[in-house]
Amino acid sequence: MPTLNEPKLIAGNANLPLAKTISRRMSLHRGVDQDLVSARVERFNDGEIFVEVYENVRGEDMFIIQPTSNPANDNLMELLIIADALRRSSASRITAVIPYFGYARQDRRTKARTPISAKLVANMLTGAGIERILTMDLHAAQIQGFFDIPVDNLYASPIFALDVKAQFKDRMDDIMVVSPDVGGVARARELAKRINAPLSIVDKRREKPGEIAEMTVIGDVKDKICLIVDDMCDTAGTLCKAAQVLLDNGAQEVHAYISHGVMSGPAVERVTNSVMKSLVLTDTIQPTQAILGAPNIRIVPTAPLFTQAILNIWHGTSVSSLFEDKTLGPIYESLYASGSL
Repeated sequence: MPTLNEPKLIAGNANLPLAKTISRRMSLHRGVDQDLVSARVERFNDGEIFVEVYENVRGEDMFIIQPTSNPANDNLMELLIIADALRRSSASRITAVIPYFGYARQDRRTKARTPISAKLVANMLTGAGIERILTMDLHAAQIQGFFDIPVDNLYASPIFALDVKAQFKDRMDDIMVVSPDVGGVARARELAKRINAPLSIVDKRREKPGEIAEMTVIGDVKDKICLIVDDMCDTAGTLCKAAQVLLDNGAQEVHAYISHGVMSGPAVERVTNSVMKSLVLTDTIQPTQAILGAPNIRIVPTAPLFTQAILNIWHGTSVSSLFEDKTLGPIYESLYASGSL
């Protein structure tokens, strides 16, 4: 089916480097100039957010690139206000590309008289005129059900699998994938299946919130290269302690693959001083200078995956095809061949 309208990209301030990289890759794929739509997204003196779109977007297929990372409230409001500006400018369809979906950890009531903030955010996004969501590694997959519009949830595991095969190509038989808790087993199992590796679990028990009383390794990690897999790293306390426990149980070395590098407070310092040989993050959240300067932290790009997903949505073709190595592999092969990763 021929596409009559053009895809156009617009970005808030949350992760401009990722948005610009997606724009460059789309220009390369399409063979036409695909710059970000010219707009200003700024704040008045009292903190109010103001958006002005300088280009005509009437009848266009609009993609807003804006993770709702720290500061989550400001970045969420930017996304909502950009969507409202585009809807009032007669865009034909508005897709929110949210590489990191903030408030995802508040997906259920954990105790009496608490909110389900992820559902509230879903209502706000649809109320602003957004008609489709494209995101990556939702903290809880059931958040997709909070929306009455299509939600495409991409996964970092195919990217991580390609990276593991490139980085450990001569030592794949020694690899052991580790989930840092029981709740993340499905995510870790997905990577383990892709690289044909065994799975282990670190069972943690808390006496009270924020404190980990005990960690137990389920599985034999002796002489293994352990890869801890999780969807986000916030303060890195659990991650660093899990790495130490794995080494104490005989692991040869420990690495970590994390989808979203929230990296709050002392996280970078903890990782730098930890026993982990490497921490691999994606760029769904714009890495700080401290992260980029850390000797044992490495960033893998998500722009190739998001670019192809945006083009597939625009063309009306399958997004789930990007979960397969045979589809995603060629997109990343050139990056590994050039040594840029």
